[in-house]
Amino acid sequence: MKKIKLKERIRFEFDNLMSKGPLPPFLLLLISGSIFIVIIALIIYTFDIVPTEKGVVLGLTSKDNYNFFDVLWVVILRTLDGGVISEDPIDFFFLAFMLLSTLFGLFMLGVFIGVVSSVVMDKIMELRKGRSFVLAKNHTVILGWSFQVFQIISELVIANENQKKSTIVVLAEKDKVEMDDEIRSKVGNTKNTKVICRTGNPIDLRDLEVVNLNQAKSIIIIAPDVPEPDSYVIKTILAITNNPNRKPLPEKYHIVAEIRHPRNVPIAEIAGRDEVQLVVFDYVVSRIIAQTCRQPGLSVVFTELLDFKGDEIYFAYEPAIVGKTFVEAMFAYETSTIIGLRKKSGEIVIKPPLNTKIEEGDKIIAISEDDDTIILSGLLDYKIDPGAIRTEPETKERRPENTLILGWNRRAPLIISELDKYVLKGSKLVVVTDLAYVERTILEINYELQNHEISFIYGDTTDRRVLDNLIVEQFDHIIVLSQTEMLDVQSVDARTLSTLLHLRDIADKIEHKFSIVSEMLDDRNRELAEITHADDFIVSVKLDSLMLSQISENKELKTIFEILFSATNPSIFIKPAEYYVELGRPVNFYTVMEAARQRNEIAIGYKLHEAKPRYAGDSMLAYGVRVNPIKSNRIFFSEGDKIIVIGDEQ
Repeated sequence: MKKIKLKERIRFEFDNLMSKGPLPPFLLLLISGSIFIVIIALIIYTFDIVPTEKGVVLGLTSKDNYNFFDVLWVVILRTLDGGVISEDPIDFFFLAFMLLSTLFGLFMLGVFIGVVSSVVMDKIMELRKGRSFVLAKNHTVILGWSFQVFQIISELVIANENQKKSTIVVLAEKDKVEMDDEIRSKVGNTKNTKVICRTGNPIDLRDLEVVNLNQAKSIIIIAPDVPEPDSYVIKTILAITNNPNRKPLPEKYHIVAEIRHPRNVPIAEIAGRDEVQLVVFDYVVSRIIAQTCRQPGLSVVFTELLDFKGDEIYFAYEPAIVGKTFVEAMFAYETSTIIGLRKKSGEIVIKPPLNTKIEEGDKIIAISEDDDTIILSGLLDYKIDPGAIRTEPETKERRPENTLILGWNRRAPLIISELDKYVLKGSKLVVVTDLAYVERTILEINYELQNHEISFIYGDTTDRRVLDNLIVEQFDHIIVLSQTEMLDVQSVDARTLSTLLHLRDIADKIEHKFSIVSEMLDDRNRELAEITHADDFIVSVKLDSLMLSQISENKELKTIFEILFSATNPSIFIKPAEYYVELGRPVNFYTVMEAARQRNEIAIGYKLHEAKPRYAGDSMLAYGVRVNPIKSNRIFFSEGDKIIVIGDEQ
């Protein structure tokens, strides 16, 4: 065994002392300086080195009239101010000791400045890392970091525009300065909303204390881009709800968390109990893709309801309609569309029986531009054109459908399962991808399908030869999925764009129309994709971010979205305008609503075949979709136009 030397032990203890922060160096400097000064003063006093005969040193004229403390004071002054040494009498030994004191003073000053500089820089770096406590109330906390952060912040900024002062706090394992720079670059002006970033691990109890969760209005947990994102989210939920310093019960947190796979929902619900609202991202997007491929334009309707830029879903209480029927309330709002009731018991009902009586304490559920635009316009002050209403039954005969899926990702099995609920038996589905393992997955899925016959083709979906060999005109619907296994978002979207360009070129050459639904990860690429004239685009990250933002503002919206986005009744449908009103005849939206009422449906908007203004004051529409139009404005419907309704069957 090696014998530890005294030198090594001293060095070890010195290293430990210096590593304990700024205080030990200060104390060490003070103690060593004091000892040095005392030793110099003691030597000068003991050996009577003060040259009293050759000059006066600060009043020390003879040894009889000064003591040790007087000498000590002289040495301290020479140590602190080396300039006065020039005024000392010329005496070799005295000047030597004074010079030594001055040099030591310069050394101490240099060390002191170095320590202070180091402490200040460390403090600045600590502040840059974002470790200080957030003094905010009623703020929104975002835990985690991914590409969704920018969309969520953008939506919350819009939602907070009618508030004087609001705060968003982001906690993630990322440098604070980098987060600030990226948010400033990709979100831009946050208006009256203050965005504060903090560096820390959301599953660390001490790091969570920094963002002041107990006084937060809502908490959004984002699934990170890691192999097992759901485990990360569940751990974060546990860190919040089981924190010993948590909000005292019976007060509860309002947590909105993103779960990627439905199988992890039960454990996440156990972890969060009734304090968490879960958004199952893959399930939501899969449902929307399945519905949109059969009803082009539907994703634009969903986006309109989810974002804060246009019209959203709100709850409002109106005493004047208590005792009235639901259908009377539907026609009593000029600038809002009533779609359901929140009963005083807390039950949410979308499209209740139209003769339902509105009771005291019930709230209407309305699509409106803002919560303050839900204004009662009058129970009788509207005009309907009975002659324009058409009540012919839907004559479209259903048949088995052929669907082509180009590409593959983790949501593909869920999309196929959802599609199977909508089609008739005997429908065919073809999957094309260059991922070899998918063939085995498809064989397993095939046993669970009721209406589809599924087949697999190996090939690169960006290869024109592969697409030409598919004979795309045989398919009723085409779905282009993003290959999310690739890490680079832009590369993924580039592949999708390449496939879309080839498909549209093929469609133009064979003069065949078919609906194409594609998946985009970056919303900025939507504008680039418009040159392909795809019938619809699903921006996965955006839809998920929009839903997280909406539910963080009102937890009850989750129930509404689950109802509207599901395959069960009631759901949102897009149907030909000729089923409701006479084409080419100017009608207001009250007339359209009455036509839908006679079919036991609620009309909430329309989709024009050509996205052009049809009346004064109208603006260019997104894919021709307009949700919650002003009901008194007149509009001409023509061949190919559709009415957007909430109904019980397609």
